[in-house]
Amino acid sequence: MSILFLGIIVFLVGFIVTKIQSPLMQYKSIIKIIGLILIIVGALSKSLVIVDPGEIGVQVLFGQVKSDYLSEGMNIINPLMDVKHLNVKTLNYTMSATHDEGQKQGDDAIRILSRDGLEVAIDLTVLYRINSSQAPNIMKTIGLNFEENVIRPIIRTRIRESAVSFNAIELYSTKREIFEGGIKLNLEKDLLERGFILERILVRKTMLPNSVKESIERKINAEQDAERMKYVLQKETQEAERKRVEAKGIADGQKIMSENLNDKILQYEMIKAQKEIALSNNSKIIIVGNSKGSTPFIIGHDK
Repeated sequence: MSILFLGIIVFLVGFIVTKIQSPLMQYKSIIKIIGLILIIVGALSKSLVIVDPGEIGVQVLFGQVKSDYLSEGMNIINPLMDVKHLNVKTLNYTMSATHDEGQKQGDDAIRILSRDGLEVAIDLTVLYRINSSQAPNIMKTIGLNFEENVIRPIIRTRIRESAVSFNAIELYSTKREIFEGGIKLNLEKDLLERGFILERILVRKTMLPNSVKESIERKINAEQDAERMKYVLQKETQEAERKRVEAKGIADGQKIMSENLNDKILQYEMIKAQKEIALSNNSKIIIVGNSKGSTPFIIGHDK
């Protein structure tokens, strides 16, 4: 806009020097031509607007915001228009207890009172983006400082409203996902009404008073130990059952063998043994028992 206005001023000077009999009157034609050139160059430069990827352009003419917006790429507009560029990529707003980690300096964690009256500090990141079709309305009703004017107050309010339904232990461990889901549901509606699209909520850290945190950790450790012991006892029970089944199988086998082991079977096995000894290549002397059912024995052998 500066080149265009400069051209208009130079062009007007060309007329003024004529009326006031200025020494520059002899250059009035040159001054007018220069002014005209500056006007043309300024108008052309302001008529062509390039919008970068991930951005949109909102047109403002003498304080009045146009309802449509410029898409990324090259756009031809009224040279008198002032274009405000808005980022429509994913943005994040972080409130953290760690210095320089969030948008605010120092400790900016959200401190709330839980249902059981304990103070809980929450580190939170919200991912959101501008709804492109609502960008002109955001520019008109909120302005470019929308994070301070809308995003931050809504987040802190909704966090505190949701937290009062949970006690400290639930926020810290057992119902953390339910807590996040409730915040997302409420925030999504509020931000959409104001022209923003909520993508995700990240509850990064929940900080409790040290005494409460230690108590919770002891309880969690006790529960883990109980589960671990339950597993050990289950394994021992299974091993005992395996050994019982194995012993029963051995006993049953011995019982079956003893029931079927009679004199005839023993005599048959003895004859087989004698035959194997007699057929072997070694020389031997076999003494056969003189009583019925007696077992022969070897008193010597030669190779």
